[in-house]
Amino acid sequence: MSFQAYLDGAEKKTGKTPAELLAEAASRGYDGTTKAGVFLEWLKTDHDLGRGHGMALYHVLKNGAQISEKHVATTGSHRDESTTLRLDGVANR
Repeated sequence: MSFQAYLDGAEKKTGKTPAELLAEAASRGYDGTTKAGVFLEWLKTDHDLGRGHGMALYHVLKNGAQISEKHVATTGSHRDESTTLRLDGVANR
């Protein structure tokens, strides 16, 4: 699954856009220095999100919405359409 598909799946599962989930994380003090395990545990406990969805959100927390070009415009299952992830929700596309 692509990064974007994981982010969209997290939105579908929680009813919150990736931006809203990341804002909630920031309000709890999570940032780029937070350990992945701590962040993943919070997502599991509060939002019932698994590792795949959590790691996609963690990537954005740690690195921002930009991703590597290596999966963009490829034919594999992990391909993304752009190097910039959409955090504003599926309804805004």
